[in-house]
Amino acid sequence: MKQSILKKKIIKIFKNHNLISSHALICANALINAELVDAPSHGLSRLKMYCDRIKKKAINPKPKIKIKKISQSISHIDANNSIGFVAADIGVKQAIKNAKKTGIGLVGIKNSGHYGLSGYYAEQAVKKNLIVFCFTNAPPAIAPYGARKSLFGTNPICFGTPTSSKIPFILDTSVSIINRGKIRMAAKLGNKIPRGVALDKFGKPTTNAKKALEGVQLPIGGFRGSGLAWMVDILSGVFTGGNHAGKVKDPFDDFSGPQNIGHLFIVIKPNLFVGNYNQRVKKNIKTIKRLPKIKGVKEILYPGQKKFKRYKKNLKKEINIPRNILEDLKKLDA
Repeated sequence: MKQSILKKKIIKIFKNHNLISSHALICANALINAELVDAPSHGLSRLKMYCDRIKKKAINPKPKIKIKKISQSISHIDANNSIGFVAADIGVKQAIKNAKKTGIGLVGIKNSGHYGLSGYYAEQAVKKNLIVFCFTNAPPAIAPYGARKSLFGTNPICFGTPTSSKIPFILDTSVSIINRGKIRMAAKLGNKIPRGVALDKFGKPTTNAKKALEGVQLPIGGFRGSGLAWMVDILSGVFTGGNHAGKVKDPFDDFSGPQNIGHLFIVIKPNLFVGNYNQRVKKNIKTIKRLPKIKGVKEILYPGQKKFKRYKKNLKKEINIPRNILEDLKKLDA
């Protein structure tokens, strides 16, 4: 489907679910971006879920978002159970504004929801020539190291920096071996998942996506991944006033109330300590790219390079929508 037509459809669907035009546009842009960077698990496959949560009053379509100024650098946002795209868009823009004034922008958000790809917000800061960290917690999926029950979310860690080129350095990774959205996408399409990424509810390895959703996802690096998930739960949940310690509701299965997800954005001017940061990071990347390569590797890539290439390539194409997701789209647009 042509991107322009798809964007109009998504905006119309969100407006029909009582979002104001500007909020509907923010949501549409985020969903289409996920498709363009080849992350469909965070794109159109989630549209029905957001609409269902609005219908069941688990998302507030007309939030009264409050920004509390703590200092010139620090802001605390109560998102009033808005859709996560809107809360995060306001939050990262406020963090950018604060950083431009003082050198550092710190913004905590509570009472939000799932906000899609962290890298999408990091890109906004990097385009303004700023360094950025993004953190958000998520529903239980990973068991703390030594426990039998899932509690931590896949809790992504995201870092971005300008690079003196058009391609930003953006590391956006969940602390699970694969993100939960990919497993949900596989379950929706009837596909298998790779071996070694999840256990079923009985603690046995599984390649069945539906059984994986009922069980436990495995973290990267064993206890290290569990520790990183815990760190993000503290930064995003405990610190901001959001839900934490397994209290974030699953957006697909639990409509008993809002998720109250917490987000944390830290945005930094790159020239706080040295005036030639961009030249230094350029030299850093060039040095690493010149290292001897192992067999089969043509180029050492930094985080964000592949995604940028996919985005540029897909920007010129129509968006391919799987049949069952297209059916959801037609029903929502009816």
